[in-house]
Parts: sequence; C-alpha cells; structure tokens
Amino acid sequence: MATMADIRNGMIIEFKDDLYEVVEFLHVKPGKGPAFLRSKLKNIRTGRVLENTFRESDTFNEVRIERTKKEYLYREGDFFVLMDSENYEQMHIDKSLLGEKEKLLTDNMELIVSATPEGEIVGIELPTTVVQTIAECEPNIKGNTASGSGKVAFTETGLRLMVPFFVEIGDKVKIDTRTGEYIERAN
Repeated sequence: MATMADIRNGMIIEFKDDLYEVVEFLHVKPGKGPAFLRSKLKNIRTGRVLENTFRESDTFNEVRIERTKKEYLYREGDFFVLMDSENYEQMHIDKSLLGEKEKLLTDNMELIVSATPEGEIVGIELPTTVVQTIAECEPNIKGNTASGSGKVAFTETGLRLMVPFFVEIGDKVKIDTRTGEYIERAN
C-alpha cells in the first residue's frame, strides 16, 4: 500500500475501480488543518484527466506496468498481430486499443506494449515519428507557395494530413505519431 508521501509523477495507482497515472501532484500544508495532496490523474484506458484531492490518511494500491517491445506484423480482421522479437511469440490485440493511430502503423514497426501483471494490455506506444508514402494529393500549382497553408494529402495507409504545396504523390514524409501532423520530407 502506498501513502500520500509515496506519490510521484508517472506512478500508476488503482483509484475508483480503474487504473490512473499520476500526471501532476502538489503537497499542500495549510496553516490550519492537516496536509493534503492535490493531483491530476489520467485514466490509462480512456485517457480522461481528472483532478482529485487526497487526505493524508488515504492509501493506494500501486500497480506495476510491464512495458515490452513488440513488432507489428499484420492486421487480421479486428485484431493486430504483434510479435515478441526475443522469443518470437505472437499475440493478437484488439484494434480499439489504437483507435485512429492504426493508420500510422507500418509493417515491422516496433511498438511498446504496456500491460498489467495479470496480462491485460492497457496501452500501446508508437515510435515518435514514422515515415509513410503519399498516395493521393492535389497537384502542385505554380505560385501556390505564398499562402503557406498547405494541402490535404492521404498516405498509403489512408491517413489524412495537411502537407506543404511542394509535396507530391510518391514522396516519403515524416509524420509525428503523437499529433498525426506532417514534420518534413524524408530521404
């Protein structure tokens, strides 16, 4: 059991029958009354952030999350097949765990899978950037560079993003997986 003094950023705790990550916390010692802790907690499954105040007497169950590297192999219906690079063991994960980020997946991409000790997968992290090929976009029109806003393009996986006017079909582009935005042209 963890107490208020054990709380730290990044810690995963059981709270309200769910798993929460401590995003931010502040110990408050008022002049009158007992000390308390103000915190921001992020639900690991839904991503929702809530603020909560804990008293000094409150205790928590700290949950250890195991993070392992897996390699994305292919999609099979509503599941993605991942492989452990060390023992070649394959696992199927539901596509709902990735949501919209599934369009950022490319074959043989290395992912980090977060799971509870019981084996429940609570999160999947993609690399910070990914390189994809532009499959469809508007043609470049001479003189369009002055506006600087860009044009809509689609990658080979169906990801829709805004790119500069000079990007054309067949170009490889680097994409930020956290925001889904264009970074630069890749070599």
